[in-house]
Amino acid sequence: MPDEPDNPDVDPGYTTSGVPTFDSVREKIEGRYQTSLGAEELDAESPEGRDVDDQYEARQRAAADRLAEIRKSMRDDTH
Repeated sequence: MPDEPDNPDVDPGYTTSGVPTFDSVREKIEGRYQTSLGAEELDAESPEGRDVDDQYEARQRAAADRLAEIRKSMRDDTH
């Protein structure tokens, strides 16, 4: 069904039967994605965000160190 641009009651992002157009859905998704990127950037710049990043990196290092210890002990046990 073609859109009726002359009808003021029809939202331009929807067909006359009320189905969202591909362009309107894509714009909504892209807008939400850009908003999430901006929010992530703001979070990373806050003191709390930096603390969380530091904690995450410390956990990753501790996990890598522990894994290295386990692997070393397994090698030592086989010889």
